[in-house]
Amino acid sequence: MAMTLSQLRTFARVAKLGSVTGAARALGVSEPAVSAAIASLRAELGDRLFTRTPTGITLTPGGRALAAHADEIVGLAEAARRDVAHAGSSDAELRVLATAAFAEHAAGRIFDLFGKWVAPDSVDVIVESADDIATLLRERAYDIALGARPAMAASAGLELVPFFKYQRVLVASARHPLAAAGAPVTLDRLLTAPWFAGPGGFEPLTEEGRWFGRLTALPEIVELTSETDAVAAVAAGEGVMLALGHAVAPRLRTDDSGDLVRLHVAQTPISGLWWATTLDAGRAPEPARTLQRFVTTAEATAAIVSATGSRGLSRRGGKFHVALWS
Repeated sequence: MAMTLSQLRTFARVAKLGSVTGAARALGVSEPAVSAAIASLRAELGDRLFTRTPTGITLTPGGRALAAHADEIVGLAEAARRDVAHAGSSDAELRVLATAAFAEHAAGRIFDLFGKWVAPDSVDVIVESADDIATLLRERAYDIALGARPAMAASAGLELVPFFKYQRVLVASARHPLAAAGAPVTLDRLLTAPWFAGPGGFEPLTEEGRWFGRLTALPEIVELTSETDAVAAVAAGEGVMLALGHAVAPRLRTDDSGDLVRLHVAQTPISGLWWATTLDAGRAPEPARTLQRFVTTAEATAAIVSATGSRGLSRRGGKFHVALWS
């Protein structure tokens, strides 16, 4: 019996999550249904595809090859379904994956300007983890990803374009005891204060995430619903934060003004990049390639650092969305 799209979708999820149980939960089906789909693929292809280990599964060489093809085939099927559904419409829809910091601090301004630049019919932006970028682009769930970059190991078949260099600085309230500590502030002293962050904390694939992961001891992390809320908590004297430098610059104390101070800590400020990621070799739709070019322009950079204009995206349910109509 020939392999089916459902079987490939099931295997792709098992390979990504490293677990039959996790795949069943993600797909909303029973574990026996997942096991049956895998068994059919094994019989069809004459390969075990993966072996179970105490910590999960290990793909065979054949399993790794199938996983790459499965993502692509499932993605092409989804693209075909959408193309057929919209065949009689001239609407130009753009589906954008945004990682959290970009969504909060730049997406509103970028899409305000992009809408004037090319006037797309609609843009749908949803916040996802950088860990999922490669899979979701290959599955054609999104046309482009903006913000943190996918892991290097997952970057095959993707075109990654850097478009904005940012800095993360450690800040505290001007009234906080650490503000009077002088320079530099040691890690031991920093560990005495709560650290604030936006939802999800620090993306492990970002420079600030890697910096945080290299600390010899980890502080208490208080995750709030947005980085804006985290900055407000810090300004109230409740702790410290690795904040985006350009976002808090107007609030940093100079002379007697400003309610935040930058703490001088070894290996800070931390420089990072936001990336625009699409499928490579011309496989991304034209609106995505247009947006990828647009975010590298001087106008886009100016919009990101501007003190005016809408910043982030509205929250609906558990996701962020923005819709633009021409």
